[in-house]
Amino acid sequence: MSVKVTDDCIACGACESICDAVFSIEDKAVVNESAVADNEDSVKEAAEACPVSAIVIE
Repeated sequence: MSVKVTDDCIACGACESICDAVFSIEDKAVVNESAVADNEDSVKEAAEACPVSAIVIE
């Protein structure tokens, strides 16, 4: 699974609150790629919760 955050990100923190092992907020959400495989369900939940659909899962 590959996870990207688009420039649409508004840094609201929803993804970080759901899965802080993978997402952290700077100017926009940043993905810790090394933690994605162990947290796939939470990553999907975070993507669904994103208010601007900025999290892309491939």
